[in-house]
Amino acid sequence: MSQDYPLQDRLLASLFDAPLPAPEHLPDLTRLGLTAADLFAWVDTQLTSRVLDLHSRELQAAGESFYTIGSAGHEGNTAVAAALRPTDMAFLHYRSGAFFIQRQKQVPGTTPIYDMLLSFAASEDDPISQGRHKVLGSKAIMVPPQTSTIASHLPKAAGMAHSIGLAKRLQHRGEVPTDSLVVCSFGDASANHSTAQGAINATCWAAYQNVPMPIIFLCEDNGIGISTRTPYGWIEAGFKHRPGLHYLSCDGRNLLDVYRAAREAERIARKRKQPVFLHMKCVRLYGHAGSDAEMTYLSKEQIAHNELNDPLRNSLALLEAYGIASQEQMREYLCALFERVRAVGKQATQRPKLANAEAVMASIAPEYPHSEGPPALSKETRTALFAHEKHNLGKPQSLNKLLNWALLDIMGQYPNTVMMGEDIGKKGGVYGVTSRLIQQFGPSRVINTLLDEQSILGMAIGCAHNGFIPIPEIQFLAYVHNAEDQIRGEAATLSFFSAGQFSNPMVIRIAGLAYQRGFGGHFHNDNSFAVFRDLPGVILVCPSNGASAARLLRESIRLAEEQKRVVVFLEPIALYNQRDLLEVGDGKWSFHYPDPKERIAFGQVSVVEEGESAKVCIVSYGNGYYLSRQAAHDLAASGIAVRVIDLNWLHPLPMESLLAAIGESEHVLIVDECRETGSVSEELWTRLQESNCPALLGRICADDSFIPLAKAAYHVLPGRAGIVSAVRQLIQAPTTPDSQRGKQ
Repeated sequence: MSQDYPLQDRLLASLFDAPLPAPEHLPDLTRLGLTAADLFAWVDTQLTSRVLDLHSRELQAAGESFYTIGSAGHEGNTAVAAALRPTDMAFLHYRSGAFFIQRQKQVPGTTPIYDMLLSFAASEDDPISQGRHKVLGSKAIMVPPQTSTIASHLPKAAGMAHSIGLAKRLQHRGEVPTDSLVVCSFGDASANHSTAQGAINATCWAAYQNVPMPIIFLCEDNGIGISTRTPYGWIEAGFKHRPGLHYLSCDGRNLLDVYRAAREAERIARKRKQPVFLHMKCVRLYGHAGSDAEMTYLSKEQIAHNELNDPLRNSLALLEAYGIASQEQMREYLCALFERVRAVGKQATQRPKLANAEAVMASIAPEYPHSEGPPALSKETRTALFAHEKHNLGKPQSLNKLLNWALLDIMGQYPNTVMMGEDIGKKGGVYGVTSRLIQQFGPSRVINTLLDEQSILGMAIGCAHNGFIPIPEIQFLAYVHNAEDQIRGEAATLSFFSAGQFSNPMVIRIAGLAYQRGFGGHFHNDNSFAVFRDLPGVILVCPSNGASAARLLRESIRLAEEQKRVVVFLEPIALYNQRDLLEVGDGKWSFHYPDPKERIAFGQVSVVEEGESAKVCIVSYGNGYYLSRQAAHDLAASGIAVRVIDLNWLHPLPMESLLAAIGESEHVLIVDECRETGSVSEELWTRLQESNCPALLGRICADDSFIPLAKAAYHVLPGRAGIVSAVRQLIQAPTTPDSQRGKQ
């Protein structure tokens, strides 16, 4: 026994002091397509994973490791990796370390021990995250890094599975072969989360309709979630009889039984293109993480029982039963493995760390070389695409119509674009924005989904993993809050945690904001989008009219396709069908369709002058810009010239362009249709002050209220008359502008 390495001594004692279990059945390895060398290599993977888990705790005690959620007890997933191909994309649970090591062994030139230790040590040399987080990930073996917030990786795994068949149907060259499958691992506790339930339900919903869904959901069931027990039989009862889903189970303590089940799961998923729920029963050893004292909620007898059921004990028994290696030989082998891992760990902890904020943030939104993108559509192709609109072409149109035309052009020019959302097919969306797109491009590119925003966004992320440019639609802004973590915790973080090696570019169209006549409540008339402005690397766009919408949507697609960005495209519902500006029938909010080459560049504002030599600026966006244009007309009629600036880009704010547009203005009023607290105007005010903007500032916002029904809504929202009043107060203010917010 060693006083220097108590964790090693404890493992040796638990493995070798008690008699190893006698295998109940020894199948013929040859019939399984295996050799003795294969089995030994798998046991080596299991031992390596365990030793790495324990050494991470040793390093943590020395202040050199920063992650101790290990895979101890789950090492049976080694055989799942062995049953699959390294081109099968794997979205891995944090307890799938052995799977990851075995997958790396399948690709020559990888260094699993060194890579894992660099990750434990948060080293800049870590090949996946470069020290940003401890994640299981590798571009070479098709494992995107996961920082999953309770099963949030399941929707994108389902989306990736859907994209494989989609790529084949559309003759799209994706990131993986068209006969690939997807594997997604998670725990039994996570299986209860709405995200997991939704993703599996969406998968079954698609498979039930004979849509190819080649995916293996690997549930690593250790019977406990931190300290909360999973009821006996709960996972089997919940998933065994789901329509469209094949249920298989295996004993995670027995490598050969796991391999048997994994091979069958692989056959069903790859050959039949159908989803499988692979239920791997295992144990959890050493608690949830290094800081978790499992003796506070498990008895000594329970802990001892788990250690007796350690899968390593069963694997060592298999080696002995097949005459591959004796217990004494494996004890020596394990001691030598500890020495090797510690030697590598010593090297890994000495490697450099991220040195500064610039290095940390370099992969949030890495800059990619400019590319021309796909060629413009020929005149003949565009004529055919727009044949159904020939009576409208050349005439001014509303926002929803010009967005529809922009989507026609974009989907025609970019063959790798796909749309997904509720009612976007034959119905054309609630507001007609996707009208007739399905007739032009078919149901494989305009995909009607089930009513589940998590699954819509997950499908988009998964498709983006396979080289598509998804354009998901969320029917109403408030609905995205049911699924915002798919953007926050998954889409927005992928480039950051993979050092730019993985990306999931997309343009998320969301109908939202307030001022809808007759509607109320916080679902259909929602003016809160602060969640998007809190996400590093995510771009937030908001058009105010049809012409700017078409130009901005084209630039958004360019940013997704060329710069691999996640773009949220927020469309003001109240302006979809608005044609007039000042009075009924004037047609001043209808616009001609811009030439397909026209775009509003990222970070560029738009400016309109009402009157000459304007010394007053109104800065706004969306509905606020529309109202500000009305107010500017009223002010100009009384001799007050106003420059109205449409921000276009709400995150990051286009400060350079904005300051240039403000110029020498003496007064700046910010008109923000969102709530006073947590609104864009708060950031705008701060940024303008920090930029030493010489103008006197004022702002008008919505009240901190949900939106009520009918005309009552206008009591809590900025209005035309209120903006006029606020400008008048601002230009009369001798010092600080009156902060009272005018209302219509």
